[in-house]
Amino acid sequence: MSTPKNTLKEAIIIQNEVDAPLSPLIGKSVCILGYGNQGQAHAQNLRDNGVLVRVGSEPGTRGCTAAKAAGFEVLSSAKAVENADLVIMALPDEIHGKMWDSAIEPNLAPHAVVGFLHGFSIRFGMVKPPAHIGVVMVAPKGPGKTVRDRFVMGQGIPSLFAVHAGGVNASNTRALGLAWANGIGSLRAAIIETTFTAEAETDLFGEQSVLCGGMLALVQVAYETLVEAGYPPMLAYIECCHELKQVADLMYARGPSGMRDSISTTAEFGAFDAQHILLTQQLRADFKRILTSVQNGTFAARFQRDADDGFTRLKKMQGAALQHPIEATGRAVRGLIPWLKDEQK
Repeated sequence: MSTPKNTLKEAIIIQNEVDAPLSPLIGKSVCILGYGNQGQAHAQNLRDNGVLVRVGSEPGTRGCTAAKAAGFEVLSSAKAVENADLVIMALPDEIHGKMWDSAIEPNLAPHAVVGFLHGFSIRFGMVKPPAHIGVVMVAPKGPGKTVRDRFVMGQGIPSLFAVHAGGVNASNTRALGLAWANGIGSLRAAIIETTFTAEAETDLFGEQSVLCGGMLALVQVAYETLVEAGYPPMLAYIECCHELKQVADLMYARGPSGMRDSISTTAEFGAFDAQHILLTQQLRADFKRILTSVQNGTFAARFQRDADDGFTRLKKMQGAALQHPIEATGRAVRGLIPWLKDEQK
């Protein structure tokens, strides 16, 4: 698969109401397909901002039950799409293609705009909307719970915004997308304009190299190194996993230099010292290999094949990971800290 060009060299920052008013959504019909982590946050925030929202979720599902309990009109996905001005795809990426073909495209109004929370299925061709349909993306840079919690607090978290296709009315497509980002609270922080390609590729690379893949690999190897050297597993876990959040919070709030200013001199000197060992040419080559796999579509193809196979490979990897000794040690450490029980709800 070829790599589309990212036509925006720099991200465009939108922070003013005049540039992203909520008004284009007022009086319009918004359908949110899916009522999971992100879907419920978008539905509730938009409703609180006076937007007419209905939820598309199949009868008998957990999402359907939760949406009804929250007071939303809930219809089947196919029915909910009908006559909607904005259809928001808050469904798992792996079912976008199947849902698009079976329930969404056949029922879209000619003037409809379709919104995505992630560029994945458009960037890698799982969904191919017809030319007359407007296609936008609002991708909050945080989980749905944070989107909702910050909104209730009168705050917001940034969202990435992009227009993939203008459809029959390009100005309306853009206006509805920006109003959607405003409606979930992102204008209280920033709406950052980019492209579907840039969002999808950077998101996948970040998840794999640092946020999830890299973090889990570093924690596991560090834990194993200490345990194999004879140190108590609980001590290894506290040092290499439990304390990670505290340092990550400093990085999140203050950036790399601010984090370094907040740690001990020993830790800061050791961090610089260890970088000379850890930052090898092999690491750089491996990161480039991960990025290439994202850009050329081979990761997306592997992911979709496993999804179509019932996630056989993923389940096998999950099962193996759960058997690692770090899991039992982690449960023991968390059992010492009563307030962590609330964090896990």
